Formats: sequence, structure tokens, C-alpha cells
Amino acid sequence: MAALDGKKVAFLLTNGYEDSELTSPWEAVTEAGAEATLVSPESGTLTGKKGHEASVDQAVTDADAGQFDALMLPGGVVNGDKLRMDEDAVAFTKAFFEAGKPVGVICHGGWILTDADVVRGRTLTSYPSLKTDLRNAGAEWVDEEVVVDQGLVSSRTPDDLPAFNAKLVEEIGEGRHQGQTA
Repeated sequence: MAALDGKKVAFLLTNGYEDSELTSPWEAVTEAGAEATLVSPESGTLTGKKGHEASVDQAVTDADAGQFDALMLPGGVVNGDKLRMDEDAVAFTKAFFEAGKPVGVICHGGWILTDADVVRGRTLTSYPSLKTDLRNAGAEWVDEEVVVDQGLVSSRTPDDLPAFNAKLVEEIGEGRHQGQTA
């Protein structure tokens, strides 16, 4: 039996995502036995900044965090900026924190966390240009390969993916975290 058998993971993204920050965690969670679902404010096919294409499985307006065991937020400047301005995407993200469910976030994916108001008192990392935004939202920002804070798994760049993926799978396997709150 794989570590994540029976688990469902939502990947929230839109056009302009960082290709490897979708494909690598997707592969890690599905190889561990989870079912991955691409959720987006867009429909049809999304295109990453380097040309990778992925089909949307579910519109964020129809998505319910209760259907999933965890959330993954890939980065990419355009992706992160678009998502944080989408009210449904922000509400969907916040619902995972309210339910204590694991959330993985890498690079610019962390922008949406500031709009969801879920980083106050939390320790995380991101692409360095988000440091001030995250600190202004109440987070303790650190420059580390991967940071785990009560089910919130964060990393800086695609270079960190091997360590990030291992911790993401581990935290999803552990399930709900009492300290993972909105």
C-alpha cells in the first residue's frame, strides 16, 4: 500500500505557472498513491511559462476543499499574481487552512497566502522577492530549502523540489494538523 492511497490532492493554478513546480509535485504525490486534480479559475488547457500544457479538471468556482485531503500551490510570477486576485481561489485556499489540511507552496505560489490571511505567526519560505509581502502579512520568513510548519510545506525555487516533494508527501500522509489554522 502506497503512503497516500485514497488521498486526494488539489493543485490550484492558472496560466503562467512554473512548469516543474506543477509536474514534479504532481508526479511525487501520484507515485505515492494520491489522486491529483487540477483546479483553476480558467477552463480548458493551461500553459506553463516554459510551454508545458495541463488540462483543467475542475473550476475553482465548483471546487470544495472538503473534497480534498491537501492543496498544492505551484509558483510562477504570473500564476501567483493572477490567483491572488481571484476571490474564489483565495477562498478555496483559505478553506484548507480552516480545516487543518496540509498545504504545499513553492516559489511565488505564496502570494495567495497573504490574500487568504493565513500566514500570521507561521514560519515559511518562498522565492526571495516575496519576503517583504509575507513578513508584512505576519509570517516569519526564512531562507531555507524546505520549511514545514504544522502541515504548511514551503520551498523557494525548482532547485528545492526534491526536498519539497519528500516533505509534501510526508505531511499529506500525516493528514490534518491542529496547528494548521486560518
